[in-house]
Amino acid sequence: MAGHSKWANIKHRKGAQDAKRGKVFTKLIKEITVAARIGGGDFETNPRLRLAVDKAKQANMPKDNIERGIKKGTGDLDGVTYEEGIFEGYGPGGVAVIVEFLTDNRTRTVADVRHAFNKYGGSLGVSGSVAFMFDRKGQIAFDEENDFDAIFEAALEAGAEDVKEEDGAIEVLTDPAEFETVKNNLDEQGLVSRSAEITMIPQNMTAIEGKQADSLMKMIDVLEDNDDVQNVYANYDISDEEMERIMG
Repeated sequence: MAGHSKWANIKHRKGAQDAKRGKVFTKLIKEITVAARIGGGDFETNPRLRLAVDKAKQANMPKDNIERGIKKGTGDLDGVTYEEGIFEGYGPGGVAVIVEFLTDNRTRTVADVRHAFNKYGGSLGVSGSVAFMFDRKGQIAFDEENDFDAIFEAALEAGAEDVKEEDGAIEVLTDPAEFETVKNNLDEQGLVSRSAEITMIPQNMTAIEGKQADSLMKMIDVLEDNDDVQNVYANYDISDEEMERIMG
């Protein structure tokens, strides 16, 4: 999930995410398998695989699981073939939503995603209906206790587009093509990030509260709970107070 106040809100959702650890592993293995199938099993020549494995390690996935996922992708072990793509649509309150998926059964995934949108007052749109409202960026986040000046200087020197303090975190934004270079430069200087990913950043936010906010969060939870859904991005703006109320 990606929306406004990501770092402030994440603490309210942490319990729910921890409970989904098994599903997180399933999604990460899919990404590792697809990355290895497309670009090969060599980390040095396959940035997508390197990023997927880094995420898996951050989630404490066992090494054997990671290696098995790579071998399935390279054909050394039998595995299913996944199709990847995105769905676009609007959630409650006119919030723009992008759903990235990896599936071995597109018909099933389309039905599941459409049902989630319809059940909670949203609607699926056609390709291109909301994607233009987001920018694809590399995003590297650090806890706010880190030295902002050190991160700022190292990131910009390596080619980052922006560095800012927001919602209890230091956030580095890059062009996707420069993501690896910037991340490696920060790593080499001992600046350990909280997370690092290629993501979709909303250009503008849509304020939402009350029942519409409740419905939107339920819709996002259902989507994220689907094994075929890898990521959900939305341009919602929900206050911290509202998010605390929703998450109970």
